[in-house]
Amino acid sequence: MLEIKKEIAQNIAEIIKNINAQAELGEQDILDMLEYPPDEKMGDLALPCFKLSRTLRMAPPKIAEAIAESFSACSVKRAEAVNGYFNIYFDGEYLAKKVVAKVREKGDKYGAPDIGEGKTVVLDYSSPNVAKPFHIGHLGTTVIGHSLKKLHEFAGYKCVGINYLGDWGTQFGKLIVAYKKWGNREEIENGGVDALVALYVKINNAISGNEELGIPADPTLADESRAEFRKLEEGDEQNISLWRWFVDISLAEYQKTYKQLGIEFDSYKGESFYTDKMPAQVQKLRDMGLLKIDDGASIVDLEAYGMTPCLILKRDGSTLYPTRDIAAAVYRKQEYDFDKMIYVTSAGQSLHFAQWFKVVELMGYDWYDKLVHVPYGTVSINGAKLATRTGNVILLRDLFAESISKVESIMKEKNPDIENGDKIAEAVGVGAIVFYYLSNNRIRDINFMMEDALSFEGNTGPYVQYTYARTCSVLAKSPEYKGAETLVVTADEETSLLKALSRFEEVVREAIAVYEPSVITRYILDVAGAYNRFYHNCSILGADNEDVKNTRLALTEATKTVLGNAFGLICLAKTEKI
Repeated sequence: MLEIKKEIAQNIAEIIKNINAQAELGEQDILDMLEYPPDEKMGDLALPCFKLSRTLRMAPPKIAEAIAESFSACSVKRAEAVNGYFNIYFDGEYLAKKVVAKVREKGDKYGAPDIGEGKTVVLDYSSPNVAKPFHIGHLGTTVIGHSLKKLHEFAGYKCVGINYLGDWGTQFGKLIVAYKKWGNREEIENGGVDALVALYVKINNAISGNEELGIPADPTLADESRAEFRKLEEGDEQNISLWRWFVDISLAEYQKTYKQLGIEFDSYKGESFYTDKMPAQVQKLRDMGLLKIDDGASIVDLEAYGMTPCLILKRDGSTLYPTRDIAAAVYRKQEYDFDKMIYVTSAGQSLHFAQWFKVVELMGYDWYDKLVHVPYGTVSINGAKLATRTGNVILLRDLFAESISKVESIMKEKNPDIENGDKIAEAVGVGAIVFYYLSNNRIRDINFMMEDALSFEGNTGPYVQYTYARTCSVLAKSPEYKGAETLVVTADEETSLLKALSRFEEVVREAIAVYEPSVITRYILDVAGAYNRFYHNCSILGADNEDVKNTRLALTEATKTVLGNAFGLICLAKTEKI
């Protein structure tokens, strides 16, 4: 579609020059003004001429009429001036020739813009805290982050996905104390993260006391925990060994979820990796006179920039999150020489990122403007906010298991003999959750309604995966099809489908520009809807003649390719059968 739009924009720009030679409007200016009308009756593409009124010193209706009188393009069936708009209607067969040929030529690269060649993007996402299980609150950073990675890779960027694990801090002193007092290696190995969580809960109850359980408070355990963490920081071999074991157990658990989502990371360097890299950045801040002492703590004053101070060191000299993030950013720039570094975290951390991004700028690092925070909204469950302490948390593994189980029960009713049913159920079950989440604009708070998320009707993951399976089924029933030499467009549904397929590259560009995976999910729904209307209203295998049949098979094949490519951008598995 971009090629067609550029041709149209160039044509209109020439007409405008003839109307007013002084008008400094080029192809790109017109291209930026072109819009897709909300209703197909208003055209397939439109130019709102009021945007040209001041430049041309003419009323919008007169501009539209003047353009209509001189306009012609082989891609356009008709064009007309209506109330100050210049409305364009595409020629279906021209679209078919262009789109079908392009999809066949490009295949799994169809829709990929060439905007990332020679550029590197680092993405920091998922990043769970070690020794804690994945819950639904982790879903956002994980699937939004990976979708952004896939989008950038699709556009030609070299991408580095980093899982910045929360693998350091005083909580490990508590875990070490708990393990030494009550732990059993075999039980931990068998219980995994759940067993580590149980130990952590036990030590916290022991420190603070728990009247309900009849556990008296023992503050000395807090001192023991701090002592064990100091030993860990100083490199005590036993504590280092235990800490690495805790990390390995946690990673093994997380990998199960990542495998279900089809996610792989390039680096698992967590907070611990940067402990020896922070002092240099603190010293740089000190040497530049940026550090100030405030009530014993070391801060960077950001009042001039409308922000509260950025804390760099606590009173006792220990570091904080901004210190680690600055050290990590400097290391990653040296290691990867990124053109852009993207952080996907909750909107609640927006101030934190704004603060340390500004500190990086004040430190003189000229790549400060390459740092991007991509925030997302909170998740509630059936109207109640997530809260670990109250137990109002749904673990991702349980959520996925529930969804997969529902798919299995549906498949047993509809298609009990389907081959690889368990794998298909997993793909559709996990896909239902991912698609539900990514269907929402990322910054919006999501009220996660279980019934809606697991519904298999309407604008859902199972619906679009079923549409993909439908294209596979149609093509499987036509093994003789090798392509269409003559393309014949005879129905409005065919043209509508072609228009949807043609927009893919524009949609990808938009999703990358605004860091928004929901742009892709909405597009997938548009394509699926267009294909299903075409499928129900246009006979494919029983078409009137061979050219019409092959044209419709070509549209089916193109739809399969486009849906498959788009699925790959949002962690959604391609399902050839359901």
